[in-house]
Amino acid sequence: MNTKESRRAFIKKAGIGTAALSLGGILPGFSAQSYGHIMGANERVRVGMMGVNARGLALANNFSSQPNAEVVYVCDVDTRAAQKCIAQVAAKQGRKPQAEGDIRRLLERKDFDALVVATPDHWHAPAAILASKAGKHVYLEKPASHNPNEGEILVAVQKKYGNVIQMGNQRRSWPNVAEGIHELHHGIIGKVHYAKTWYTNNRAPIGIGKKVAIPSWLNFELWQGPAPRMDYQDNLIHYNWHWFWHWGTGEALNNGTHMVDLARWGLQVDYPDKVTSSGGRYHYQDDWQTPDTQLITLDFGAKGIISWEGRSCNGYQVEKSSVGVLFYGEKGALQIDGDNGYRVYDLKNKLVKEVKNDVTVDARNVTNPSQALDAIHIQNFFDGIKKGATLHADILSGHISTLLVQLGNIAQRSGEMLEIDSSNGHIRNSKEAQAYWKRSYEKGWEPTV
Repeated sequence: MNTKESRRAFIKKAGIGTAALSLGGILPGFSAQSYGHIMGANERVRVGMMGVNARGLALANNFSSQPNAEVVYVCDVDTRAAQKCIAQVAAKQGRKPQAEGDIRRLLERKDFDALVVATPDHWHAPAAILASKAGKHVYLEKPASHNPNEGEILVAVQKKYGNVIQMGNQRRSWPNVAEGIHELHHGIIGKVHYAKTWYTNNRAPIGIGKKVAIPSWLNFELWQGPAPRMDYQDNLIHYNWHWFWHWGTGEALNNGTHMVDLARWGLQVDYPDKVTSSGGRYHYQDDWQTPDTQLITLDFGAKGIISWEGRSCNGYQVEKSSVGVLFYGEKGALQIDGDNGYRVYDLKNKLVKEVKNDVTVDARNVTNPSQALDAIHIQNFFDGIKKGATLHADILSGHISTLLVQLGNIAQRSGEMLEIDSSNGHIRNSKEAQAYWKRSYEKGWEPTV
């Protein structure tokens, strides 16, 4: 069997399918409307979108482009974002979704199957928990949660209600990336002992926010939702919330989650023994609270080490890529960048194998870096709903990968080296670090099983 045939056989066996390999039949270039007469309404997954300003808008366009889906509801606290999304989705699928500003009212409706959550981080787990209790399947953007405790609650809720929850670790569905991990597991570089991950960017300062009147287009009360109430300020919405601990989780969970997930997948590890972090806000004097420069080390004992380097304000590339993971083994190294490809080197730095990216990916695009490839992940979600197929990124796996970088942030904020129970990921012997395991909630919004 030739190399091309071998790759096709692997991808088919791995559950990705040759349609995904050829990127035909399920991708955004195909009009969902054109398939309307082929696939009956009962065959389509009816979707509600929650949070559609940026990443959510891209996901809405992707979901509405799938031949076996229909976006029927758009839910956002920003009326401008909702209307923009509705117009774009209607143009793609030929049917106009309805607007609903309050997720609680939306989840009372029985005429849709799945909720896509692309809100700020503090809403991720609470929204997924509410949706699960309402009998909805969930496509949940990373990270799985704002803090470890609510991540564990979400895992327990999914187990209790038995719905399908796919986390947005989309690279788990990218064919060449999956092949690279498969090669790693089958010894292409021997025993692997270290995975280095990174993300770099040149983000601008966010300034000092002013407390101003809430814009007429924004329901800030509902935007805060589960989070204890704070005053509105003019440098928070829509993206800068990432850098405030009250709502966001910093670059570590914003972008580190993706690469650390690949590292964990490659090393075949779950919970570490020790976690350290160093870094800070160095580049500007402004309201930004999370680190703009951070080094996290996750020690799994004899199983190996994972490190994550995040540089939000210095975009100089690592290994000629702005984002990536590099595995080091006994016989060489395997590198996966931000695209759908990988390279293998021997111990003398000679390139011995290269599988090239076949779809354009812009790792620094904050809203839609890889629409065509992400469609494969969406189809895996649909297969989980319709066929009971194994998910490429189920919520337990997503929670564990999220927890790793959450532990890095806890180590950073507590200033401690964390000792971890490697059977469940819990922190040992530190009341100060344990204080970051959960958060307080606005009364009435506390997530429960």
